[in-house]
Amino acid sequence: MGSSTAWFLTEQGFDGRILVLDRDMSYETASTTHTNSCMRQQFSTGLNVRISQFAADFVKNIRDRMGGDMRVPELGIHNFGYLYLADTEGFANTLRNNCVVQHNAGAATQLMSARDIKDAYPFYNVDDILLGSINTVDEGYWDGHAVFQWWRRQARERGVEYVQNEVVAIDKNTAGTRVESVTLQTGEIVACGQVVNASGPRAAKTASMAGISLPVEPRKRHTWVFKAEQPLERDLPLTIDPSGVHFREIGGGTYQAGGHSTVDPAVAHDDFAMDHSLWESHVWPTIATRIPQFEAIKVISEWTGHYAMNTLDHNAITGPHTEIENFLFLNGFSGHGLQQSPAMGRATAEWLVHGEYRSLDLSTFHFERILANQPIAEGAVI
Repeated sequence: MGSSTAWFLTEQGFDGRILVLDRDMSYETASTTHTNSCMRQQFSTGLNVRISQFAADFVKNIRDRMGGDMRVPELGIHNFGYLYLADTEGFANTLRNNCVVQHNAGAATQLMSARDIKDAYPFYNVDDILLGSINTVDEGYWDGHAVFQWWRRQARERGVEYVQNEVVAIDKNTAGTRVESVTLQTGEIVACGQVVNASGPRAAKTASMAGISLPVEPRKRHTWVFKAEQPLERDLPLTIDPSGVHFREIGGGTYQAGGHSTVDPAVAHDDFAMDHSLWESHVWPTIATRIPQFEAIKVISEWTGHYAMNTLDHNAITGPHTEIENFLFLNGFSGHGLQQSPAMGRATAEWLVHGEYRSLDLSTFHFERILANQPIAEGAVI
């Protein structure tokens, strides 16, 4: 989010100095590093669909977007699609309603009966399934790491300064209406014209330094990469099982699965310990039940990352604070952050340069709704 905003600021003619602060430039525990790097258009709100549509366009045209720089790789999307599976009539109706929203926004979502799913993907066990929802247009894997690195690289070449440090205090003017400076862990004090809180799972901690309460918590999400003794004959969509476990194709007989425990509390910012029992007790049995060929598999890699979970409505929190006019939010993406980063960085840069949105209007996601306790619920959260 920070590098996207910085890069788009250079695109839009911002004439000030831009500083990006990172706690750890190895990005060892960053959400960007731990992401599954997928995108989808199957959301329950039209704005989120359009946000991901821009991401798809940006990724597929990244070299042109970056001025025709021949160093920038040509990227694409591995369109295996997302397949949501419903085993209750209630969730089937949710998929039907979401499909209407997605079609109205121009997405190519298709509803599938259990028989349709079995015909297209014979490896699934669909005995308990009532309905599926899939879109294979601009849904699947993309190289989020490459996009991040090129935002960062071009931004630095255009004069953006990156510094490894951490904000430990935020100082406002006497009236409390503007941030005047931030204090860094190393003792330096940096004057601020505008401050963008793009600190991921630490968003609430950052906001609290300015006296702001933000409903964003770090939540653990576990990932496993495994090889199958009998690989599937065709690409595996990113399958969202009714249990909440999800799994997808990587290639060459290798697959990736993700999930979290039924009890899903906020965790410490430095807690990345794996819950090894979760694989044995829940994730693997779910996968093997849904795809019997996955009874014989071998885990070859695993890690834990953090979602920046917006506990109010699972949607982004953007735009300026209601009273501290130069403190902007870019927080609470609830697992959608990487795929939303192109549109979010562009929109934040527009607000900083022009004082208004000139592409997608993100005012729906502004902080006012947090204060008013008026959620705009995103129902398609994995």
